[in-house]
Amino acid sequence: MIESTSSGLKILEDREFRKIAAFVENKVGIKMPESKKLMMQSRLQSRLKALGIPTFPAYVEYVFSSEQAGNEEAILLIDAITTNLTHFYREPNHFNYMTTEAIPALLKTGITRLNIWSAGCSSGEEPYTLAMVTEEYKKANPDAWFDYSVLATDVSTKVLQKARNAIYPMDSVKSIPLDIKKKYFLKGKNREKPEVRIKPEIRQKIQFQRLNFMDDDFGLANVMNIIFCRNVLIYFDKPTQEAVIRKFMKYLTKGGYLFLGHSETIFNMDLPLKTVAPTVFQKIY
Repeated sequence: MIESTSSGLKILEDREFRKIAAFVENKVGIKMPESKKLMMQSRLQSRLKALGIPTFPAYVEYVFSSEQAGNEEAILLIDAITTNLTHFYREPNHFNYMTTEAIPALLKTGITRLNIWSAGCSSGEEPYTLAMVTEEYKKANPDAWFDYSVLATDVSTKVLQKARNAIYPMDSVKSIPLDIKKKYFLKGKNREKPEVRIKPEIRQKIQFQRLNFMDDDFGLANVMNIIFCRNVLIYFDKPTQEAVIRKFMKYLTKGGYLFLGHSETIFNMDLPLKTVAPTVFQKIY
């Protein structure tokens, strides 16, 4: 058995891959087919190095030990494997629908507080975008008095920490209009590593929380008027997708809105939702 290459790369054999893949699917619902083996091998190299563990069999034994250290490493394993790809104002049609249709309709019901949930928030670009577009709506409609908050959840503690820091490479905001950047971003002073940070008035609107879609109950403190869960369900099989959306329904108010990713659908699912725009759904009861 070859356990590492001449360059020091640790080799992930089929036995360990299957054990880790089964664990990830059981814990967070994400399927890990054979095609993901090299990705898993690559992403876990840093964990073996950090722990000083020489081989994947030894790493698997460590992770699945009953000791507390192994339990903590299991969370870091999931952090390393789960995909975190996002950017500001991704799928802009959703934000346009939210501000032209969803928010006005919700305010007509008489609510004075808007609860928005970014479910699977990754490194924070989506919840900060939600806060910025809501701020823009408030400024454009000064007579529409309401307060709002954004709950941002993810299974990965690593990306949640990045999201809380609210610091991003300058390149990540290059497509954002200049007036929006001036309102909501602070420019860093390091010319060698140009960065921006979200301004405090937007940061204070976001509450970050670790949440696993596989949990039986999410235990949220508030019901939600708007839920964004985009490009997350694609990693789950159909029964798991429907089960997760059913859990969302416990927290979405009647008349509230669910936004899914462009390749996600509720077709053939028995859910209390109607389609109101492409991958936008409204709860009907």
